[in-house]
Amino acid sequence: MRVTINIDGGSRGNPGPGASAYVIKDANGKILAQEGHFIAHCTNNQAEYTALKLALIKAAELGAKELDIISDSLLLVKQYLGEYKIKHPDLAARMAEIRALAAPFHISIRHVLRHLNKEPDALANKAMDLRQSVGFNPIKNLNPAPKTPDNIVNGVPVEPVKREPAPAAAKNKPTKNKKAVQPSLFDGF
Repeated sequence: MRVTINIDGGSRGNPGPGASAYVIKDANGKILAQEGHFIAHCTNNQAEYTALKLALIKAAELGAKELDIISDSLLLVKQYLGEYKIKHPDLAARMAEIRALAAPFHISIRHVLRHLNKEPDALANKAMDLRQSVGFNPIKNLNPAPKTPDNIVNGVPVEPVKREPAPAAAKNKPTKNKKAVQPSLFDGF
């Protein structure tokens, strides 16, 4: 089966609360799955990489063989294609995991401008707004949360998704909301 997958990720604060999202459609444009995964603390790039990882997991679950992946992250696309080096150790480890997940598929990946990738962007923003994951036909091996009525994204009802935090996420928990105090230019004078 051939599917089209749009992915996106974002972080409010970079680093800060973020989300990763994917929308998987069949050849006729029917949404097979879409998910916005809330991340308590991440960078934009970590969120983009996580979106690709989650999309690959779900594509395997759906039985897809050929993936047309679309992302508005030029960095992710160029690093996946090997055109840009991955200098950050965390992103290099994430890419190694992504490549292992991608091995069984025939994949084409391309970059598009942000305005051409609105569906996963809407899901990522919904997850960040709610501070919880949302989805339609989310990854099965994760415990779903109770349904929320009248929660529609991209024309499809979605529900909150309960997820156990990843080990890496536990290390990156933000500290309590403490406001940074800007010193006065004239302090001490």
